[in-house]
Amino acid sequence: MKFGALPVSEAEGAILAHGLKAEDRMFKKGRVLDRRDVDDLLAAGIAEIIAARLEEGDVGENEAARKIAEAVTGQGVSRGQPFTGRVNLFARDHGVAVVDADGVKKLNAVDEAATLATLAPFSVAAAKQLVATVKIIPFAVACGVLARCVDCARAEQGLLQIAPFVPHAVGLVQTALPGTRSSVLDKTATITRGRLESLGSHLEAEVRCPHTVEDLCRALESLAVRRCAPILVVGASAITDRRDVIPAAIERAGGRVEHFGMPVDPGNLLLLGTDGRGIAVIGLPGCARSPKLNGIDWVLQRLLAGLEVTGADLAAMGAGGLLSEITARPQPRAAADSDSGDRRRRSKTRVAAIVLAAGRSSRMEGVNKMLAAIDGKPMVTRVADAALASKARPVIVVVGHEADQVGAALAGRDLTIVRNPDFESGLSASLRRGLSALPDGIDGAVVCLGDMPRIGAETIDRLIAAFDPEGRSAICVPAFKGKQGNPVLWARRFFPEIMEIAGDVGARHLIGAYADQVRHVEMLTDDVLFDVDTPGGLDAASSANTGRT
Repeated sequence: MKFGALPVSEAEGAILAHGLKAEDRMFKKGRVLDRRDVDDLLAAGIAEIIAARLEEGDVGENEAARKIAEAVTGQGVSRGQPFTGRVNLFARDHGVAVVDADGVKKLNAVDEAATLATLAPFSVAAAKQLVATVKIIPFAVACGVLARCVDCARAEQGLLQIAPFVPHAVGLVQTALPGTRSSVLDKTATITRGRLESLGSHLEAEVRCPHTVEDLCRALESLAVRRCAPILVVGASAITDRRDVIPAAIERAGGRVEHFGMPVDPGNLLLLGTDGRGIAVIGLPGCARSPKLNGIDWVLQRLLAGLEVTGADLAAMGAGGLLSEITARPQPRAAADSDSGDRRRRSKTRVAAIVLAAGRSSRMEGVNKMLAAIDGKPMVTRVADAALASKARPVIVVVGHEADQVGAALAGRDLTIVRNPDFESGLSASLRRGLSALPDGIDGAVVCLGDMPRIGAETIDRLIAAFDPEGRSAICVPAFKGKQGNPVLWARRFFPEIMEIAGDVGARHLIGAYADQVRHVEMLTDDVLFDVDTPGGLDAASSANTGRT
């Protein structure tokens, strides 16, 4: 390919390297100039341009990207159409990205002209999520370079596959010691159930027993009879040795211990075993009682996608195993009260929350749903309190319909109330008001809908933990079983486009427009999919939110 300065008079058929304006015409980068283009450029007084010309043996950027993408694509992956030398690849189903990292490295080492970027190996992908992109850097590549790239990409199963989640009937054993509170066991069962449901499986059976080898052995055998797979064991006391209660019970029940310990924090004390049927039995560390991302999530994601997990797989998790969601961790056996101080620590990234609560509730038969009581608390205050309990600051609530009453319901809270007199024109007007009220220095904003009362601070904080305003996580979208939900966290650079939206629509279309900058954050419950639009929905919210804060 020839590249460089070219007289416009000789530029017919050349590829424009940089966009330019000639009087009232815009010429985009990558345009193949025709005779009329040349005439218009000359008429505008432009005598020279920077351009490229393909030579014999060159393959154009779109065709080259298409051929590499075809070779890369494995099971469960679909391809978009080539554009500007790029082909995006998407997950067909909710599942785990299986990436041949060595193959990707070899492909990218062929020539700087051809690149392949993928999700990290074993990342969870939502259905239709962007999982990889092929990009040709110049306007063309030599056919020999293309052939070598295609050869590297032609792995037996493709360099990239999506292993879809397969429904499993999972068993759970919890052991107890004298003094173990039932409320702790109840919470652990609820969190475990949420973990499984977010991955398309369910908790088939739970057994609680004393923390002894004999009792745990019987519990494992009872779940084996019910054909539970895998079986999860949460001990009243953490496993400290391969001869401890949980591994000893697995072996007494006819199983074996495959591996104890993993280089993931939190999650170090995980045990991987099998029962007498060869079914995975996982001894869970204490962090399994928390909904936050930890080592058990990485193991469960693979198992529930039908992927084998071995001791070697666990050992390979160390690179990246210091999980980014944990911003600060106490030293082992540190005083428990240091925990609360760590949770209050903020990262340098500043994220605000905008709660949209201005609508007319037109489908609520005359009731303003923002003021409707859910377990004795107005819905708008539930959403605002969740935002206030999160790491997002400041919290801005946009009001419109019955603004005085909604404002009164929020009185006394550390938030900013912004009025939208144009609320009848639709959601976009409230978005503009909320964004306009943000202070300088904000890196992003999580947009919360006032009619989603099940959203809690944990959901918002998971989005913030995943957020990278300068990278490929500039738009963070919550997902449950592969379905996109709300709220959505947007980096500041998208604010100008959001401000230009008109009518009763939000900014969801921008998620598709910037697919390569979207991160889907898997949640443990379907709360991110639930909103209240009708009186029936309000009834469902009331019953579902009993005990929530």
